[in-house]
Amino acid sequence: MARINLLPWRAERRKSRQKEFAGMLGLSALAGILVAFLIVSLYNGRISSQNGRNEYLRAEIAKVDTQIKEIEELDQKKSKLLARKEVIEQLQSNRSQMVHLFDSLVRTIPDGVTLTAIKQEGDILTLSGRSQSNARVSTYMRTLESSGWMTKPDLNIIEAKGANPGLPYEFTLKVTLANPNAPKEEGEGGEATVPAAAAAAPAAGGAAP
Repeated sequence: MARINLLPWRAERRKSRQKEFAGMLGLSALAGILVAFLIVSLYNGRISSQNGRNEYLRAEIAKVDTQIKEIEELDQKKSKLLARKEVIEQLQSNRSQMVHLFDSLVRTIPDGVTLTAIKQEGDILTLSGRSQSNARVSTYMRTLESSGWMTKPDLNIIEAKGANPGLPYEFTLKVTLANPNAPKEEGEGGEATVPAAAAAAPAAGGAAP
């Protein structure tokens, strides 16, 4: 005997399909939410990682800046130390030079000439004094030129004044200090001409007092 379904099967089938659709729609929405969450988590992770890298770079940059400041301070200290070293070396050189200079000044003063003032400005030495005549000053200038420690004598002033009848002429001349460490200057001026100045020294030493 055949069975006949008299219930509204189309409505039941429609409801069943609607339920399936709603279930699929819910699953799709859930899957979309899950995918969106995964994407957001992925990008948040990347952003956090990049922020961590940025912080690391900032920290390293700060370290490098500190090191640069330390290097600059060390460079400044090095420059100061080098400047002090140059000053000390210059003082050592000048000390030796001044010893030879005063020795040359004593030995090169001829008879009839006396010094009243000595002034140094850098490499220029200004000598002021009195003499018996112009010829004595010329002799003194030639002796200075041959000393090896003073060059280029330049007479600025010479005039007769009656304050001292024995030494009536007042003069002022300038000389350029020679470098004692220069082999050429020592070879040219020191070896050939110092003996002449030394030969004149005993006479000057004997007559000056």
